[in-house]
Amino acid sequence: MEGDQDTSGFTLVTRKPCFGLPTACPNCLPAYIYLKLAQLPFQLAFNSTFPDSDELPYFETGTYVAYNNEDGGVIEKLKKDGVVNLDSQLQSLPDYLSLKALILSWLEEALAYETWVGTEGVSAWKIYYSDLPWVISKVLFYKQTYMAKTRLGIIKENSEEREKQIYKRASDAYEALSTRLGEQKFLFEDRPSSLDAIFLSHILFTIQVLPETSVLRTKLLEHGNLVRYAEKLKLEFLEAPSSSSSPPLHSFPSSFSRKGSKPKSKSKTEKTEEEKKFKKRAKFFLASQFLAVVIYLSVMGGVSNDELEYEDDD
Repeated sequence: MEGDQDTSGFTLVTRKPCFGLPTACPNCLPAYIYLKLAQLPFQLAFNSTFPDSDELPYFETGTYVAYNNEDGGVIEKLKKDGVVNLDSQLQSLPDYLSLKALILSWLEEALAYETWVGTEGVSAWKIYYSDLPWVISKVLFYKQTYMAKTRLGIIKENSEEREKQIYKRASDAYEALSTRLGEQKFLFEDRPSSLDAIFLSHILFTIQVLPETSVLRTKLLEHGNLVRYAEKLKLEFLEAPSSSSSPPLHSFPSSFSRKGSKPKSKSKTEKTEEEKKFKKRAKFFLASQFLAVVIYLSVMGGVSNDELEYEDDD
């Protein structure tokens, strides 16, 4: 697809902007920055209709769609399909895979922990659920926090040990990346890569979204060259006049119906039917969320009193 695409129809759909970022979603921001580093003109839109959807972010042009929950995410999908690949000449380098593993394992784990557990989800609630009715937003928030602890393998008996391990790994990762980067502009000397997009996103999220009391934020700020690296790239690619090629943010009321990644032609009648389906989905969204709340509460109903006390202590 590379070389013959019409860039005027590129759209990246993300969660809403806040905390001074074009999108404060830690899954969406790397895709946004990746397209900026690639200097690919695109429209930025956001969708807050389905806060728990794992399809966000997604990139589309015409009938082609790359979803977050496909083939390793939007960035990997765009690389695989030849839409834009910044790593084509880097993937064979010895450091590439080791740095990728470091960023996508230890730092991603630390950011998830800090977002949902370490800072008690102060920022997460605003990013994902603040647009929903209060009761539903709170229940969904607590549900997601519980799920995050489960994914991180955190239980009452090992919570302190896991916290120390997570922060230790993050500190070691920052040290290694700081040493690797030095005062270079990019992680791989003079050319941007997907790893720059992911790491820059991590730094900006950690500094701008997490509260000042964040342990992870404090550990990151100990490395001045990492902060300078982020400031320079942010100024050049995210705030420079050339970045105005992306139109202002606007709402994007997608139905989230699966389009798939293979081009398929659709008639106007089919699109009209999709619009009708979306309106119905929007109308009954609260009802579906209420059902999710009921199911969640029924599942959590068997939690022991000790576990409830542990949750309160968090």
